[in-house]
Amino acid sequence: MDVSLIVSNILNPPILFFFLGVTAVLVKSDLEIPAPVPKLFSLYLLFAIGFKGGVELIKSGVTQEVALTLLAAMLMACFVPVYAFFILRLRLDTYDAAAIAATYGSISAVTFITASAFLTALGIGYDGYMVAALALMESPAIIVGLILVSLFTKDENREFSWGEVLQEAFLNSSVFLLVGSLFIGVLTGERGWKVLEPFTQGLFYGVLTFFLLDMGLVAARRIKDLQKTGVFLIAFAILIPIFNAGIGLLIARFINMPQGNALLFSVLCASASYIAVPAAMRMTVPEANPSLYVSTALAVTFPFNIIVGIPLYLYGINLLWR
Repeated sequence: MDVSLIVSNILNPPILFFFLGVTAVLVKSDLEIPAPVPKLFSLYLLFAIGFKGGVELIKSGVTQEVALTLLAAMLMACFVPVYAFFILRLRLDTYDAAAIAATYGSISAVTFITASAFLTALGIGYDGYMVAALALMESPAIIVGLILVSLFTKDENREFSWGEVLQEAFLNSSVFLLVGSLFIGVLTGERGWKVLEPFTQGLFYGVLTFFLLDMGLVAARRIKDLQKTGVFLIAFAILIPIFNAGIGLLIARFINMPQGNALLFSVLCASASYIAVPAAMRMTVPEANPSLYVSTALAVTFPFNIIVGIPLYLYGINLLWR
């Protein structure tokens, strides 16, 4: 593997600010981002990436390549939680296994955005319709996780409303804003992009940098929760993203995705949700332990992907596409 890819990725300002946040916690600095601000940053990033994706989607149109990519994205979002669940059941009960499986079947929008910034820095192009794949992959894993709970538990007193589940899966703030911004980008096209470009493009990397600074603070505070997970879950949180990314790369090669799209697709397959799925699981599967599915996704998989995973998956692409 080309070590220079990892070095160039680490030396990107957003990644360095992630390390700065981690360092602040480790040295017990009082650095803190006020609570409402990270939420605003998150909403901005979803809005900006969704809007840009919609503009690019209307440019490219819905071709066979687009349709195959979106179909592959939905299949992976449904398939990953199933085999992840059975791996996790080797050590965990049904509730924890289903919650973690759903977490790893869904995606991390910030990991996707970091990967797109990495491609931009390297001058590798990618298509905006990959944002549609991002939007389609966020919710199905929640549904699959709850189906697994229903199939493998026999608690007759346990009830949950499928209406609430579907609302949480498809109408939570991140999914709603991402999909809504995508549609607005499609409707307004290039004209809308010119109007909002100073806001959606000019501020983007600054906001991403500040958001990753906050993510470094949060991830470092979650490190202590890893003591409760044990070696099995830590290994799972590193190895399953690599395995998922490998499947994603093979699918991308099979349907002949461009290299930039292939990296984003593999990153979507490899990432884990630490916002949408935990919120849904807390409501619908209260028996599951949040410290397990949040800490593995946020304190292990997220840093691994943005530091090592993204360059590693690009290396795999360079081998397969050579």
